[in-house]
Amino acid sequence: MRYQIRHARVQFGGDVILRDVNFEVHDREKIAIVGRNGCGKTTLLKLIAGDIEMSNPDSDEECGITMAGGQEIGFLRQVNFVDAEVTVEDELKKVFAPVFACEERMKELEEQMKTAAETKGTAPDGALLREYDRLQKQMEAMRGYSWRRDMETMFQRFGFALEDLRRPIGSFSGGQQTKVAFIKLLLTRPDIMLLDEPTNHLDLPTIEWLENYLKGYDKAVVIVSHDRMFLDKVADVTYEIEYHEMKRYPGNYTYFMQRKQEDLIKQEKDYEEQQKEIKRLTDWIEKWKNTPTKVAATRSKRMAIEHMVKIEKPRRFDTRAFHGRYTPRIESYTNVIQAKDLSIGYDAPLADVSFLLQKKERLAVIGENGKGKSTLLKTLIGELPALGGSFKFGQNVEWGYFDQQKAVMEQAPPQQTVLENFWAAYPGYLREEMRSALGGFLFSGEDVEKKMGQLSGGEKVRLALCKMLQTRPNLLILDEPTNHMDIIGKEALEQMLHEYEGTVLFVSHDRYFISRIATGILEFSGDAVRQYAMDYEEYLAEKQKCAGGVAANAGSAAGRNAGGTAERNAGSKGTGGVAAEAGNAAGRNMGSAAGQGAHVRGAADTGSVPTLSDVFDKKTYYNPGKVRSRLQRQKEKYERMLAESEEKLAELQMQMLDPALASDYPKLMELQSAVDAEEANQDSLLERMLETETELAEYEEA
Repeated sequence: MRYQIRHARVQFGGDVILRDVNFEVHDREKIAIVGRNGCGKTTLLKLIAGDIEMSNPDSDEECGITMAGGQEIGFLRQVNFVDAEVTVEDELKKVFAPVFACEERMKELEEQMKTAAETKGTAPDGALLREYDRLQKQMEAMRGYSWRRDMETMFQRFGFALEDLRRPIGSFSGGQQTKVAFIKLLLTRPDIMLLDEPTNHLDLPTIEWLENYLKGYDKAVVIVSHDRMFLDKVADVTYEIEYHEMKRYPGNYTYFMQRKQEDLIKQEKDYEEQQKEIKRLTDWIEKWKNTPTKVAATRSKRMAIEHMVKIEKPRRFDTRAFHGRYTPRIESYTNVIQAKDLSIGYDAPLADVSFLLQKKERLAVIGENGKGKSTLLKTLIGELPALGGSFKFGQNVEWGYFDQQKAVMEQAPPQQTVLENFWAAYPGYLREEMRSALGGFLFSGEDVEKKMGQLSGGEKVRLALCKMLQTRPNLLILDEPTNHMDIIGKEALEQMLHEYEGTVLFVSHDRYFISRIATGILEFSGDAVRQYAMDYEEYLAEKQKCAGGVAANAGSAAGRNAGGTAERNAGSKGTGGVAAEAGNAAGRNMGSAAGQGAHVRGAADTGSVPTLSDVFDKKTYYNPGKVRSRLQRQKEKYERMLAESEEKLAELQMQMLDPALASDYPKLMELQSAVDAEEANQDSLLERMLETETELAEYEEA
């Protein structure tokens, strides 16, 4: 066990945030922390990181925090780069200071051993060798031999160009600086990595890369996130914080939700049965309490009630969906938006967009950051001018626009209440009408008197959505509507949009939300924008299918080229035909493997090995002399292929011994697959060569 919290309490003043917390981190665990906004998730991370202390350290000897020796905990705190003029590369290289120190010491030892050998002519001192060996192992453990590759790869994965490494850190936006700080944390490779909403402001390709990185991470990770699909992909343990207490569930978010529902149903049933039993016993006592012959029995039943382990009545959070006025004021015509070669951008075009949005469709706009998704929405609503092409709204279209950045950053007076803020937007509403509208977005009771300066990001989003929907538009244009929302809020919004009778155009990186809502996809990819008239799951299947087809075609083309080259280089027509066929076969096999995601670079495909039937056709080439000559050339070819295979195999085996790959398990698995494939290829080659030698011997005897 790497880390443990026992019976801890955290409170600020009289407010209890966490009560009786029990929490464990084991080796390689990927732990999800879930709960509503404000329940204490970030507080827990701060407790683990040591930024705050438990409030009851001396209350009980069972209380406390235990950590295995030498553990490094990494936590992305408030971003604050001291020197804005330092380059990003120099900032990131700070992570590798231990690597550089180790490298420098190894160079010193190498010089000492070299000097000893040159001057004294003796073998290096044993102590020097032992220290050098220790430093080598230390370098391997720190991934010191691949630090630059790791840094550059990760930097690019987060959407930066390599040239950006030379830019001053102060020249980047706040969001970009946060990404740099996140990259530093990942490169540090702490024993326990604490991540608070790591997918915020990341695009889909980066999120998917981060998923794979964290799944392969050989240490522990604790994640606070509202991204349900991300948690499903990464987490193998889930902790829920509810009513200031924590409960551990094995499995990812989906499994946790199933288990929680099952536990809740069981608790409700057990509670009801216990209450029935208590009532039965109480009724019996009331009936016979004054009967002298029943005194002992009455006492026994009272004791039975007193000694019962009471089952608490299950508490359910209010999970009501939003229930505002969602019916559009008027109905639009069939075609809602039609864009043709619409050029969008600021000073220069970002993309040319063509799409058709029809009534009651819910079109998700997805793709990498910076490709023009939000720019498209701003162009449609008139905030930005079109740079070319055209678009038009259909008849009777009335749109409402939501921008999560504006919602969260709204400069409302901090002392203004939610009710006053809403009233300023809709002064014609009666007080009860306002309360009803706000209640539809879960601002009920005293919530309407909350100060604007006290609202969470999720509450500001709900308020902005509430105000927008009061106009009852038939087209919703939403830019990242789920950002800052907790899972309950997201589920409520999903239900609202399902029941909404109008049309929806939305930008989102929340794959779970997209899969629940979208009926179509508008993808910004590279320099192209493509519309898919299908839901998200079908879109993913189509993309996988297309990727496989492209890879297969590429493999076939490579095979054709290989065959053509062999034919041109061969001295005889027959051999050329054999080589061409072999090349085509290699291409088919390569394409098939690539289409299935199974092709490994450096491994020869067994299907590329020609058979005897590829060598000659006895009906056509009946001349024994010609057949003998072809068989001899084929035998020599097999020998060359075996020699090449031996070299490849040796190269792969040397790669597996690379110290830099000691903890890179995905790469090691890939190399092992390549080794297995090459060994199978050798077996096939040997078998074919023996067949050829046998056939050749028969012709020579004849």
